[in-house]
Amino acid sequence: MKRFLFLTTLILASISFQGFGQLLTTAEKSNFESTSTYADVIDFIKELDKNSGFIRIDTLAQTTEGRNIPLLIIGNPLPESYADLENDDRLVVYIQANIHAGEVEGKEATQMLARELLQTDSSEILKNVVVLLCPVFNADGNEKFSKQNRTNQNGPVNGVGVRYNGQHLDLNRDAMKLESPEIRGVVTKILNQWDPAISVDCHTTNGSYHEEPVTFTWMMNPNGDRNLINYMRDEMMPDVSKTLSGKYNVENVFYGEFIDRMNLEKGWVSYASEPRYLVNYIGVRNRLSILNENYVYADFKTRVNGSYKLLRSILEFAAAHPSEIKKMLDKADQQAIERGNRAAVTDSFAIKYKGYPTPKKITIKAFEADTIPGKRGYWRYKKSDRKVTVTVPYIADYFATESIRFPYAYVVSIPVEQVIENLKTHGIQLEQLTKETEMKVERFKIEKLSPSKRINQGHYTNFVEGKYITETKTFPEGTYIIRTAQPLGSLAAYLLEPQTDDGLLKWNFFDRYLAPQWGNGYYPYPVYRIMEKSALKSQNLK
Repeated sequence: MKRFLFLTTLILASISFQGFGQLLTTAEKSNFESTSTYADVIDFIKELDKNSGFIRIDTLAQTTEGRNIPLLIIGNPLPESYADLENDDRLVVYIQANIHAGEVEGKEATQMLARELLQTDSSEILKNVVVLLCPVFNADGNEKFSKQNRTNQNGPVNGVGVRYNGQHLDLNRDAMKLESPEIRGVVTKILNQWDPAISVDCHTTNGSYHEEPVTFTWMMNPNGDRNLINYMRDEMMPDVSKTLSGKYNVENVFYGEFIDRMNLEKGWVSYASEPRYLVNYIGVRNRLSILNENYVYADFKTRVNGSYKLLRSILEFAAAHPSEIKKMLDKADQQAIERGNRAAVTDSFAIKYKGYPTPKKITIKAFEADTIPGKRGYWRYKKSDRKVTVTVPYIADYFATESIRFPYAYVVSIPVEQVIENLKTHGIQLEQLTKETEMKVERFKIEKLSPSKRINQGHYTNFVEGKYITETKTFPEGTYIIRTAQPLGSLAAYLLEPQTDDGLLKWNFFDRYLAPQWGNGYYPYPVYRIMEKSALKSQNLK
């Protein structure tokens, strides 16, 4: 019966695809001199929807300027909702493009990918994968076209959009604070509902000079599951790289920059490891995620085709390993729950960390750089014609340099509305005490608190120093409790620990509750830690 249904859907797909005719993206129609406007993307995907029964168009979010961000759901058979996949053997893969709307090849590649996935030659992918695509994530930034945007970029010559969204925010710095409708949409609609096993975020890089047009890397924050990080580093990403170069003839290298452009032997580093970056945020949620950075100095057509073939390679790997990946993710969730329930002294959480070389070195087809004199010395670089292939350390394994004990639960003593709303939006499970309760807790005593010297995403972010003090405290009925024995326990810790580099204290969520109006000293940080397993009288927050 299953074989009959699958053959039937293949026949329907073959018939429906005939309606696409010569459907081309804006990049293809313009000989890669232009990239798609928001209206171009909408028209393209409407044509796909009109001619196939295996695609549905949903809305991921609405921007501050009123644009609906389209989400393409592609499946064979097509699920009516995420709930249909509860007992489905297929993996969900989410691919997002145009988070920075001047970095546009992913926008064109995802449209091409959607078109090709609806052909019968992609039936093996759709047999094991449900694909979610968002071609124009930063829709507001996309419409601010200018030939003066990203002038260092090698095409498209007719201009691109801008990095920031309608709020003038960098969406790829918003994964923890959730201040934009776009990122809130990804978290609530994609991550919390569809729960993709693999997510891909498409960008264009700047930085170092090399021949490879496609670069990519994986989630690397050390508070994610180490087994998942190692799987990406040792299994999936090397396999995707081989497919991309061997099957599709696209030169590629893992993403990074030279530590020193004038001394390439020092190594190649992937430096962005904080969870404010969406790929690392997804890693802290214990899911697989990939950063695609296409090489800015390659021509636009090469970048688009390279990105498209990378996305194909990722989907092919996912389609070949659905059971393996599902089991691995289920194990990561179970281990997260077990860690919270153990409340063991040996369980730790990284508050400071550092990048170290991966087990294998990396080979890069580089160009040597020359310096350009500036008013303050030799501070700018330009690409020379001198090619050099180097094999150097890849700094992409991040490990803790300072850790704290992982708690059993957190107690939020002041019901700060924006804090509670942030935690709920992330999908973290909250409870409330059903009776007044006295308990032994750790309180963080602030000894020094200072703002950053430069404003960052509308914030003077906090730097805090202090120490934990054990005390007994009574909390009233209704006090919020966040147990760490949940799949998102590490994310909860990242948000609530005062000393993390991307927590809610860092991003000013608690500012009005930290210091008195006059005088010296500080109030107690209003998040306490329960270190031992406790029989709390609480109820889940609905």
